Amino acid sequence: MKTEHDLALLHRMVARADVLVQNLAPGAIDRLGLSADAIAEKFPRLIAINIVGYGQDTPYAAMRAYDMLVQAESGICAVTGTPDTPSKVGVSAADIATGMNAHAAILEALLARQKTGRGRIVEVAMFDAMADWMTVPLLHYEYAGRETQRYGLAHASIYPYRPYACRDGSVVVSIQQNNEWKRFCTLVLQRQDLFADERFATNAWRVANRTALDAEIEPIFAAIDCEKAIDRLNEAQIAWGRVSAMHDLPHHKALRRTEVALPDGRRISVPIPAGRSEGFATVPGVPALGADSDRIRSEFAA
Repeated sequence: MKTEHDLALLHRMVARADVLVQNLAPGAIDRLGLSADAIAEKFPRLIAINIVGYGQDTPYAAMRAYDMLVQAESGICAVTGTPDTPSKVGVSAADIATGMNAHAAILEALLARQKTGRGRIVEVAMFDAMADWMTVPLLHYEYAGRETQRYGLAHASIYPYRPYACRDGSVVVSIQQNNEWKRFCTLVLQRQDLFADERFATNAWRVANRTALDAEIEPIFAAIDCEKAIDRLNEAQIAWGRVSAMHDLPHHKALRRTEVALPDGRRISVPIPAGRSEGFATVPGVPALGADSDRIRSEFAA
């Protein structure tokens, strides 16, 4: 795009496109002649999605942005990890969330264009995506005066909602309501006295007294194996889950897969995207670098 010929090709493509998505450095798209004003004048039906690190009307507009940097800046790391160690989410959460927001913005803009006949320019900031995910901790802080703490693999404001170690592994238990708490005490823990204990009478009290509560619960799970714990949880209709390791995921009974073709002809198996449970009509393929260059130049020739 730095040559006059390629830049002209880009403009011919944009003239016929419905959507343009770009994440160039701030200001770069303007230098290519595709500023907001230029798009409004030359391509009024175009939907332009500008992916940036930070809102371009903020002091952070020119700041470099990568996934972990944005997770850290947004406070995601402050509520993730153990009490001693803030952590980033184990996958590229900021990148993924930004892409999902861009996808939703494109669909909204296409629907709006059906009514108005005009496109729109949408800025999708990585920081906004992560700040949106921080809404609940932010509301707790600003309106309840409560700062969300880090509890590792345990919930900050619902309890008990954490893994408990059995003789042969761990099971994550989730108690969301007081009627579940009663069944949990009676059928799983077989300790009706805990349900009567005022220290644990409500979720708020269980959260406040989590250390004392764990001292009662942990020995019970430690004395039984996972299968026995799961049987009791199912009988009590209590939600539970296992803590899967990476080597468990390929064999998980809920994992649905689809094939993807690589440029060298090999096929690999990947998880099916959500909403695609029926798979694809044809096997999706990853094109080799430059595989479509000649076709594009021919299709959009001057």
